[in-house]
Amino acid sequence: QVQLVESGGGLVQAGGSLRLSCAASGRTFSSYGMGWFRQAPGKEREFVARISWSGGYRYYSDSVKGRFTISRDNGKNTLYLQMNSLKPEDTAVYYCACRLADYCSGDGCDRLKSSYDYWGQGTQVTVSS
Repeated sequence: QVQLVESGGGLVQAGGSLRLSCAASGRTFSSYGMGWFRQAPGKEREFVARISWSGGYRYYSDSVKGRFTISRDNGKNTLYLQMNSLKPEDTAVYYCACRLADYCSGDGCDRLKSSYDYWGQGTQVTVSS
């Protein structure tokens, strides 16, 4: 069983920055593939970014590429999402997700909710215009 707890959300003006954290339980955090998703009101939960166990592979959705950075500290069992140049359309509940296997099979599988095994409770990010 893996428990994930997000923090760092809040209210920020457009153009501002936030850093989200996700604290994970489990002695083998360093072997997990990790990702971030978000869900805006009335919309489906969508993929934001994902990172391999070593941090050597990172993949972003087109909507956040160049503005968001995913990273991890395996010594602290923590996943991060640095969000810069925030836009009102980034407003959503942000969730971290854990995959017990570092990689998944199938084209585009990183973007699928079903390829992740555990989820946090989410943290609200609101960007005002």
